[in-house]
Amino acid sequence: MATDTVSTSVEERIIDAIRTVIGDRDEFVPLHKPTFEGNEWDYVKECIDTEWVSSVGSYVDRFEEDLADYTGAKRAVVVVNGTSALHVCLRLVGVEAGDEVLVPALTFVATANAVTYQGATPHFVDSEERTLGLDPAKLGAYLDDIAKVRDGTCINTQTGNPIKAVVPMHAYGHPVDLDPLQEVCEQYQLTLVEDAAESLGSFYDGTHTGTIGRLGVLSFNGNKTITTGGGGAILTDDDDLADEAKHLTTVAKKDHEWEYFHDKTGYNYRLPNLNAALGCAQLEELPSFLDRKRALAERYRDAFADVDGVSFFTEREGTRSNYWLNVLLLDEDAADRRDAVLETTNEAGLMTRPTWQLLSSLPMYEGCSRMDLSTAKDLERRLINIPSTPSLVEEVQS
Repeated sequence: MATDTVSTSVEERIIDAIRTVIGDRDEFVPLHKPTFEGNEWDYVKECIDTEWVSSVGSYVDRFEEDLADYTGAKRAVVVVNGTSALHVCLRLVGVEAGDEVLVPALTFVATANAVTYQGATPHFVDSEERTLGLDPAKLGAYLDDIAKVRDGTCINTQTGNPIKAVVPMHAYGHPVDLDPLQEVCEQYQLTLVEDAAESLGSFYDGTHTGTIGRLGVLSFNGNKTITTGGGGAILTDDDDLADEAKHLTTVAKKDHEWEYFHDKTGYNYRLPNLNAALGCAQLEELPSFLDRKRALAERYRDAFADVDGVSFFTEREGTRSNYWLNVLLLDEDAADRRDAVLETTNEAGLMTRPTWQLLSSLPMYEGCSRMDLSTAKDLERRLINIPSTPSLVEEVQS
């Protein structure tokens, strides 16, 4: 698409490129709305008709089985949201009060919040532009400087605290570079827990995200690739961890016909049957959603190919992204126009948003340890999300 860089601003060029893909429309275009086209109503109505609406019901079991089958994980345990899933995962891998957990500064706040739920402290690490996620090489070099392994435990030599785990987040559906990250984990005796909340349908070297670490989590929030309204899941190949996850998320109640005996402090985190029914129907539609999201991303890629001042972010070799939210990166000389782009596009009826404010700058996390975050800071000032609902493809075709 030819662009007159003299007479048009970067915000105008971005609006033109988006409209080239999704067409002109009078109604406001949201960032990512849920799509209901299959058996959602039938399955939810069955729950109501049979009165199985809470956390016990056939759809809960079915949703877990379907998720395990789709992702390739041996087990899936469904819970009320992705944050609770991550909280339980950290408890399962032994994170305790006084520990530190390595998390990207550029992620949704839930990644760090789950760490604090265990009484531990987030330790912020940098991202890399080619994945938008945690930078394994930079992390390895950083740990060489500030960490030592003593008696099988990684110790932060600056604070004296154990570093127990690392939680990479696959930002916007683009997989982190996991092979070198696993090498860092092995060297420093760290447990890898994947925050795959945004990456259902994304693959790293042919393996689904969330199934490579010891545990992984998914989210089914209202704006995710599939939704259960609210919901999440724990993925693992370890039966013992899966059994313990299910026990803890069912308030640690021992099975009995009538007695209420709880052997641990558990959580009321199980996903209700109503939500699971919605998830079963949505998962049936997932292949179609992913095909259309990929088609939308490819059209955006072509539309932005010759637009000065901005580039469209695409999956890297060896990965397959679900393109949950499509990403634009402003060029350095256009970075100071980010807020103008956000204001102008939203005023034009096209919902856009910036990436998350770096967690290391939030008031509750300002005092946490962090490495040099120069790439994350750069991405924060240049990254913009644009409309990504899969049904935009049919609307254009029709």
